[in-house]
Amino acid sequence: MAATGLGFHPAAFFSAHPREAGTITKQLPFRHCSHHRIRVARRTCLLRAKSSNGRPQIGASFSNSNEVLDGRATGDGPPEQGGSTVSITVVGASGDLAKKKIFPALFALFYEDCLPKHFTVFGYARSKMSDEELRNMISMTLTCRIDKRENCGDKMEQFLQRCFYQSGQYNSEDGFAELDRKLKEKEAGKLPNRLFYLSIPPNIFVDVVRSASRTASSSSGWTRFIVEKPFGRDSESSGELTRSLKMYLAEEQIFRIDHYLGKELVENLSVLRFSNLVFEPLWSRNYIRNVQLIFSEDFGTEGRGGYFDNYGIIRDIMQNHLLQILALFAMETPVSLDAEDIRNEKVKVLRSMRQLKLEDVVVGQYKGHTRGGKSFPGYADDPTVPKGSVTPTFAAAALFIDNARWDGVPFLMKAGKALHTRRAEIRVQFRRVPGNLYRRRSAAGAAGLDVDAATNELVLRVQPDEAIYLKINNKVPGLGMRLDRSDLNLLYSERYRREIPDAYERLLLDAIEGERRLFIRSDELDAAWAIFTPVLRELEEKRVAPELYPYGSRGPVGAHYLAANYNVRWGDITSDDDGSF
Repeated sequence: MAATGLGFHPAAFFSAHPREAGTITKQLPFRHCSHHRIRVARRTCLLRAKSSNGRPQIGASFSNSNEVLDGRATGDGPPEQGGSTVSITVVGASGDLAKKKIFPALFALFYEDCLPKHFTVFGYARSKMSDEELRNMISMTLTCRIDKRENCGDKMEQFLQRCFYQSGQYNSEDGFAELDRKLKEKEAGKLPNRLFYLSIPPNIFVDVVRSASRTASSSSGWTRFIVEKPFGRDSESSGELTRSLKMYLAEEQIFRIDHYLGKELVENLSVLRFSNLVFEPLWSRNYIRNVQLIFSEDFGTEGRGGYFDNYGIIRDIMQNHLLQILALFAMETPVSLDAEDIRNEKVKVLRSMRQLKLEDVVVGQYKGHTRGGKSFPGYADDPTVPKGSVTPTFAAAALFIDNARWDGVPFLMKAGKALHTRRAEIRVQFRRVPGNLYRRRSAAGAAGLDVDAATNELVLRVQPDEAIYLKINNKVPGLGMRLDRSDLNLLYSERYRREIPDAYERLLLDAIEGERRLFIRSDELDAAWAIFTPVLRELEEKRVAPELYPYGSRGPVGAHYLAANYNVRWGDITSDDDGSF
């Protein structure tokens, strides 16, 4: 299959699980929708039947239309009872995440004809609400932002008519049994597949999974659960959560979502590296001096400080979003695009990483600041934040991968709130040119550029204004020999006129199709927590005081000293890079 440029998305092949019983050969159709052109290949897969609680049932074999995309059964035989249907239940339907992200993402998939022909959406929460009240709530956040080829109002009304509501307690088997009854009414005559999205606090994950798996699992199709971060607070609590979930679910049913893995530039990272010969030979310690993963927000906790204080910026951003991107960046070439092959390589990277030490970490907390006549409150000014809190709202860290490819290369992470800009990017700084011909001219002041400092840099800007650009040294036009630093850039908004889909759209579609490539496996989670847990415990036991930095600044000065320890300058603060072209 040939790549068609940096925006190309390779075919994703579904994983086969060797411990499954009973084989079925299926031909899966092309899937055409505007955001995704997913070719699902002919394959042989091993399937295990599930009992009604979702646990494995050895010895039973059936046409589990695991990757049904258009309402047609995909087994060898004729469609089973008129095809299949997918029921999507958003648990925690009245929460902000559901209203702002999940329901709009489902509507966008429907608008783009990416959902199966037969589907139903249910909201489940403790709030008392009618179907019509749910629809009114959802309609407030739906937009036809993609294009106008069909009447927006008509599409919205069609989607809302497929949305229903069930009120119940999260630990109530009776509530989920009533949901099961309503689901069966909508699924009548079709093979039922069910997806549960847990848009709820992590302390009630297990209650919901226990109740739903026992009373609302599909009796013959598949049942899957999408679980939102945080996945625990450290190695111990994460392991306990995993063990508790696996009391009721098989690992294959658990889809741990990190929405950053669904972002366009992150998904394009492996395409950029593995399908362009110019980059792959350079992707090692021989040519790369350091790698920087930078995340910044230009706002504070905005009244959510009480929730944030339980986790802090390291758990909230670095241990999951940035570490997952690092693993994708640094992994070896996988055997195939199969989900398990990719995740195997990510786990190898994580297991090769050193435990993070306190001397390689800088923490900060934003304080109040007045700018332009406007006052911005500090983190400690938030009434929901406990008095005397030392929870970091900023952190920088230096990490290392002890393997042959990356030995000695610092991977610098930086994440913070209430900074001067909103940004998420990967910056790859290459080594100096050995024996550079222009060094003597630069030393004489003729070149206009310090060629030793101005090394090549590859930047992948994840958000906002998605872009890939390469910084090169270039001659300024004219009779003299004056050097300048220039950008070779791919700005997505100029090259690709179509709007980029939200990460939740991609990940929801993958979960419906059974594609696990962008979801986190339990051993990945274990390896990730092993890196960060010791330093998190030390920070909390010693109550390390964070360095204060003004709201809207570039963060603590200590972050620059940390980078300087490894002869590195943060790429996002140089004078020639203000984040725009």
